[in-house]
Amino acid sequence: MTPAQQQLVDAVLERFGAKAVTTDPHAIEPWESDWRGRYHGSAPALLSPGSTAEVAEIIRLAGELGVKIVPQGGNTGMVGGATPPADGSALLLSTRRMNRIRAIDPVANLAVAEAGVILTTFHNAVAEQGRRFPLTLGAKGSATIGGLVSTNAGGTQVLRFGNMRHLVAGVEAVLPDGSIHDGLVPLKKDNRGYDLTQLLIGAEGTIGIVTAATLRLYPAITERAAAWVGVESPHRALEILRMMEARTTTIESFEIIPGEILAHVIDHIPGTRAPLAGTHAWHVLIESVATEAGAEPPAALLERLLGPVFEAGLAEDAVISSSEAQVEAFWHIRDSISEAERALGPAMQHDISVPVDKMPSFMVDAAAEAERRFPGTTATAFGHLGDGNVHFHVRAPKGADRDSWYAGDGPAISSLVYDMVVAEGGSISAEHGIGQMKRAELERLSPPSRIAALKAIKMALDPRGILNPGKLVALAPEPHTP
Repeated sequence: MTPAQQQLVDAVLERFGAKAVTTDPHAIEPWESDWRGRYHGSAPALLSPGSTAEVAEIIRLAGELGVKIVPQGGNTGMVGGATPPADGSALLLSTRRMNRIRAIDPVANLAVAEAGVILTTFHNAVAEQGRRFPLTLGAKGSATIGGLVSTNAGGTQVLRFGNMRHLVAGVEAVLPDGSIHDGLVPLKKDNRGYDLTQLLIGAEGTIGIVTAATLRLYPAITERAAAWVGVESPHRALEILRMMEARTTTIESFEIIPGEILAHVIDHIPGTRAPLAGTHAWHVLIESVATEAGAEPPAALLERLLGPVFEAGLAEDAVISSSEAQVEAFWHIRDSISEAERALGPAMQHDISVPVDKMPSFMVDAAAEAERRFPGTTATAFGHLGDGNVHFHVRAPKGADRDSWYAGDGPAISSLVYDMVVAEGGSISAEHGIGQMKRAELERLSPPSRIAALKAIKMALDPRGILNPGKLVALAPEPHTP
């Protein structure tokens, strides 16, 4: 620990007590690596403030001392955005103690939650008030509100509700100088210049630490149903989506899964089984919900919508859920894909988006090109076809050494994938952010004006570069601070 870091730790310990400081390496270790195990850092201390005021004081002192801080929520990110540098040059700041739900207003359909509130906890709390927060994802049991806001998280309901940016009505955050941005009031109209709240969403903790958010709520689901459909290609899947969208607005999720990935889940995840009896090249999970009395039951709606689909020859087979347990079983398969994929060995994983109408051809053609260029690899894509975002994975040849393959072919594979994405007018990061994983590729593939603007914003708000160093954008090396 440097003298400046020690001075900050001592000050935090004196002012906020032992709960706010951890220096035991064994206690810190679980928070020094990312969820995928790709990035490993070292932090001499973990700071755990209990309030926004404490965060503000810590950041103010850090700025005075030149101590770098890496904010962290549930540590479920996919791009190393919450992992500290390996050289111990930054301290971790966890928001997990800030876990109060400050208010739930079911009439106004708004709630205020602190950064450390776990998504599942928030779901349950608003459900008790007859309301729903429609963002959900596989890491909902550990992902926190602050991290979800800071990464502009997506999930499986983006098709209908948009990503986190669309669900946030206000943000409270501590800025790099220790001042507090109090933007929690949900004004529908506010034309006072640059929107700092929106700027903080998706900024990955590089220009401010989100401490609380005002979130939009929706009526609770009264009933839901899901259909599992076997199709021959992503092109057929998109035709089904377009046909359904023309007939209803209640389709919330439209997930596509290759048959081989489904087989991996069945093989590696206990308690899962194939929803359909036959073998299909591709599968689609479709969910519809009802939120008001008298609405058409979702199962009946799906049955009605699938009739024309089969008449048009777009589907090979389908099953509609007959119970809530069956809906959960379908989603358990979808949510377990990442876990099953990890069991298969190393893979270069890409969270990308292209225009929805181009996605079916991209999924097929890009996979074929990756396998052609890198013999022995297996490329597959799955995910949110309805909003043009899939997870494009290229797995290493059987028997490949994990570290050698990541360091060898890995970067070239990702460059190929991202080149193909950009050629289609897409984005190299649809919902996971940039973190440290994609920083070089962002700079390589973005127009210079975009990178210049990102760096200018970072420099204007955080001129000393103390917040989340090495993430999103790279700044010029700073003078050494003792």
